[in-house]
Amino acid sequence: MRKTSLLVLAVLTAVAAACSSSGSSIEPAASDSATPAVASATPVTASARPDCTAEYLAQFTTREKLAQLLTVGITGAADATAVVRDEQVGGIFVGTWTDQALLGSGEIRQVEQVAKVPLMVTIDEEGGRVSRVSDLIGPAPSARVTAQTMSPQEYYDAVLVRARALRDLGVTVDFAPDIDVSSQPDDTVIGDRSYSDDPAVVVSYADAFIRAMRAAGVGTVLKHFPGHGSASGDSHTGAVRTPPLAQLQTVDLVPFRELIGSGAAVMVGHLDVPGLTTPDVPASISPAAMTLLRQGSGYGAAPFDGPIFTDDLGGMAAIADRMSIEDAVEAALLAGADNALWISTDAVPSVLDRLEQAVSSGRLPMAQVDASVLRMAAFKGALPRC
Repeated sequence: MRKTSLLVLAVLTAVAAACSSSGSSIEPAASDSATPAVASATPVTASARPDCTAEYLAQFTTREKLAQLLTVGITGAADATAVVRDEQVGGIFVGTWTDQALLGSGEIRQVEQVAKVPLMVTIDEEGGRVSRVSDLIGPAPSARVTAQTMSPQEYYDAVLVRARALRDLGVTVDFAPDIDVSSQPDDTVIGDRSYSDDPAVVVSYADAFIRAMRAAGVGTVLKHFPGHGSASGDSHTGAVRTPPLAQLQTVDLVPFRELIGSGAAVMVGHLDVPGLTTPDVPASISPAAMTLLRQGSGYGAAPFDGPIFTDDLGGMAAIADRMSIEDAVEAALLAGADNALWISTDAVPSVLDRLEQAVSSGRLPMAQVDASVLRMAAFKGALPRC
């Protein structure tokens, strides 16, 4: 318990500065300057008095705190309104199956009204073949084509336009950029979603993406830690093995090392990593992977105290073939993730039942839950003024 108490104390210190937030979601940057984020970004840190964070936490029941650590895919406004009103989930995910009227016709506003605190409205809008709202904001080239045809500054300018359009629709977090380093063929699982097989190129273009999104007030998420670009297959269809951790150090982990202070969150993939994860425990539910990311020293990076998201725990065979959604969400949070993502709302009540049991039994310490709730609150600008 001493370790957990120290954890929540550290997070209380780290998120307190965000108490100066107005309570709205992620605010636009003061300037659209093209200064590299890796050199100048200030992480989501905080310096508020503990009573500010205590006030924020006190408004939730234990079940609602746990719900703040879930992001779930929704079919439309009715589905989203019900799961937010009834369970107070912290985030919703807009997929290709989601009725576009939720964003295109402004129905998201009615969903936001039933949330106790600002709702995280997420999407994975990378451009190319991973695009959810191209009908609403227009298409964009893939990451690989972008790096071949635009300068980083031109890319920044283009992303800024799209980021403002996303924000106008009500999106607050984009699960991008994909910073996997890959030379795979375009149509493979990563393929043209990767900017390049050169880590330095990946860093340059991902940095431009993050800065542009931040300037428009949209949060970003680096993916897929610790690197999917050299993995053996597609985690949507089955178990995936990466090269050994020692080999990832010089290629796949470089963009994470360079961009970890950019203010973006991190998504952990369903990746079996020799030298890091134990057999049949992919990174998304691996305490060792979470520790590597948090401490940073194991791959030469700064410590990371921003939010850790999982990749989709319900619709990807690399995790779904191994365990139920209830087991997967519990395992991910116990391992150290702050937010569990999956693509439907059906299992939310049963997942929360399981997580409440985990808290009451002591498997999931309440101090760890509070720390994660505060990380998520700081990320989405939900902490109150102090």
